[in-house]
Amino acid sequence: MTDFVTAETAIRQLHARCIDIVWRKDAKAFAECFAEDGEWKIAGQHMRGRAEIEALFAKLLGLCEHVMTSVSSPILEVGDGSAIGRTYVTEDAKLANGATAHTIGVYHEKFVETAEGWKFASRHWSLKYRGPADFTGDFYDTPDYGPFPGRPADDEPTTTKKAGSV
Repeated sequence: MTDFVTAETAIRQLHARCIDIVWRKDAKAFAECFAEDGEWKIAGQHMRGRAEIEALFAKLLGLCEHVMTSVSSPILEVGDGSAIGRTYVTEDAKLANGATAHTIGVYHEKFVETAEGWKFASRHWSLKYRGPADFTGDFYDTPDYGPFPGRPADDEPTTTKKAGSV
């Protein structure tokens, strides 16, 4: 069994590296945070493998001048060389067109210990809010998976339906 404290520390460092990578808009480094066959589901997209992840990251962050990400301490369940987690995330972005956006969501994550260290095996983004920091923007109807370790099914797509929309 993998030591919980060692795994948690490594996973927190993985998140910290991602915060730095997003700020620097380094698509290659972002993709390298994933296992070779890692998956990333965000904004209705489902990428498989580092090449697809790198390409989408470059496209998404190309729309932004800067993005500052903050993550909560992940809730984790650690197994032998793997873990599942739930991490709450906020982002403040200045878009290339000068607009700003405040985003709140949850990453449902799977982690795997590799020869390169801990990596994301999969990340499923559940968008909860996007708009001004005063919460006058749009809230989104994304599933509530109940208490941890509740999570989306592996084949479940991300959703981006605004609250109250049909």
